[in-house]
Amino acid sequence: MSTEQKVKDYLKAIEKDDKKGRKINAFLELNPKAIEEAKEIDKKIKQGKVGRLAGKIIGIKANINVMGLTASCASKVLENYIAPYDASVIEKIKKEDGIIIGMTNMDEFACGGSGEKSAFGLTKNPEAIERIPGGSSSGSAAAVAAGFCDIALGSDTGGSVRSPASCCGVIGIKPTYGLVSRYGLIDLCMSFDQIGVIGKNIDDVLLLLNVIRGKDERDATSLESGEIKIEKTKKIKIGLPEIDCDKEIWNLVKKKVDGESINIPHLDLGVQTYYPIVFTEFFSGTRKFDGRRFGKKIEEACGEEVLRRILGGKEITQAEYDGKYYRKALQAKALITKELEEAFKEYDVLVMPTLPILPWKVGANISIENEYASDALTVIANIAGIPAISIPAGKIRDIPVGLQIIGKKFSEGLILSLAKELENGK
Repeated sequence: MSTEQKVKDYLKAIEKDDKKGRKINAFLELNPKAIEEAKEIDKKIKQGKVGRLAGKIIGIKANINVMGLTASCASKVLENYIAPYDASVIEKIKKEDGIIIGMTNMDEFACGGSGEKSAFGLTKNPEAIERIPGGSSSGSAAAVAAGFCDIALGSDTGGSVRSPASCCGVIGIKPTYGLVSRYGLIDLCMSFDQIGVIGKNIDDVLLLLNVIRGKDERDATSLESGEIKIEKTKKIKIGLPEIDCDKEIWNLVKKKVDGESINIPHLDLGVQTYYPIVFTEFFSGTRKFDGRRFGKKIEEACGEEVLRRILGGKEITQAEYDGKYYRKALQAKALITKELEEAFKEYDVLVMPTLPILPWKVGANISIENEYASDALTVIANIAGIPAISIPAGKIRDIPVGLQIIGKKFSEGLILSLAKELENGK
């Protein structure tokens, strides 16, 4: 099939099922030049001069700048902000002849884990239509699961790629902190954020991750890395952390791997460690949205969850002269990171569910405390800056469940290799 025809087929599916039909609402905006760009790729294919992503159709989370498209962050604050440049990851995708089909829905400014907090309507879960799709990269996961694109980019602050991948029954990887440049990402929390990949299979995820990885002089946190490869894994030692989790979910995950129970003493402090840092850094980062340079003043146009985090960050910042919250959270971050480093001296990887509970029904009356607690198993990788992947483990009552593999820094090749074996049923 030609790239042009593939794009047309996806656009037809989006028109039928995303905007009408089930109204998934995975896309906020489509690329009006997608068909034209696909024709050019087909010409290059015939000439034999083609990049690694030729024929791949890719969705982009709406907090990543794609020149000429709207980087709205699914917020009224930036609803008219047309990106004036390409993020580093977008430059790399275009250089390798990937076709960007459009900008995907998300929780506003990446504040949320359910996919319900977009200013432009919630995203629906194609695999469990009455359940949340997870967030904040809800549109990216839903677009892949619904068959609207081949692969998608999301951003992961505390599980925002892995959570929707789990809920929608697809694959999502958060790489090592620094493996992928954040230049051009409108981030939630600079200490934790990483751009990640969502796909239907390991090969596609690996392909796109290899394209976007690497050092970028415009992002001081980015690091050099070698090519990530799938290799036949040796007999690896798997640790199964002692965590608080729904027993049915844990049992499903444990059936997939042979592992040993491991106690990591302060793993249960993940949520308490994560949120004070996120609130503080988000408050600081949003000061640029003052309504003068671009967009609207954020406090006047944002939704409830964004405002909650701004006000929370403001309070934490004001209390910081006593070192009550942010500095204590940084101390806990260092402690958890050290304990994980110790665990990886004995175990090659850690395996656990991606989410401790099943995705709840859309519109359910979930308390803020319980919603935040659903991040308990994903925030760990962001706190320590290590890679983690969510892959489908199966279903419980027709609801997808994700299995999470976590490795030490720059062990993407190992966790992808194990994920590939599990994908193949080995």
